[in-house]
Formats: sequence, C-alpha cells, structure tokens
Amino acid sequence: MTDVPDQTLADATAVLHSALTGDGAAVAGTFDAVVDRSGLAGAYTVAWTLAATMVGDPPPPGTCALDFPGIDDAGYDTRWVARFVSAYANHDADTGEALFGAAVADGQLPDCLLTLAGSTVATLRSRAG
Repeated sequence: MTDVPDQTLADATAVLHSALTGDGAAVAGTFDAVVDRSGLAGAYTVAWTLAATMVGDPPPPGTCALDFPGIDDAGYDTRWVARFVSAYANHDADTGEALFGAAVADGQLPDCLLTLAGSTVATLRSRAG
C-alpha cells in the first residue's frame, strides 16, 4: 500500500492502539471522529489501511482464495472481515467498497470495524511472537 495520507495513518494507528489495549469504545470513537471529519469514505480508507496492515504486501491480483472452514456459520462481522481482507489481498477495491456499503446498509458496520481492528491486532501479535 502506498501513498496513504498522514491523517489516515494517524487514524489507523489510533484504532490499533485502542484495539491493543482492548478499548473497544475508543476504537469506535476513532471511527466516529473519522466519519465526522471525512464521512464514510474516510472510515472506508482507514478500514482498507487496517486490511493492508493485516495482509502486508499483497500477492498478484486474483491469487488469494478465502480459506475459512465454516465461514457460512460465522457471525456477520467475522464473515465480513474475512471477505473484506480477501478483497484487499486480491486488489479488489470494488468488492471492498461493496462490502463496506452492505455493512452500512445492514447496520453492521460498527461491529465489523471492531472485529477488523481486533483481527488486525491478533495478526500483528501472531507475527511478533
């Protein structure tokens, strides 16, 4: 991921810091502040940045497959995160945007963003240790 605006990086860092400390209210507060400042497009950009943090440098487009046994039985937020991160890994911003819009329409975006933040932290922790 390249050319991420400084404010987006600061917002993503704030989300990750809050998630690392287990402060879900602060994660939600950061996303709320982003929406107040930049609208849903800003929140999408922060979420896409979290997916980039989780994946790292994505492989060539179209080479990633979602391998999540039992995904159809998982909660909405867990399925959403798996599919959103898969969209990032496959360079598929259109699908990422569609997933984001569906979560908004379904009233599930806050839970999805909390799960994304938690999953990103869990991935970073697993890499570190």
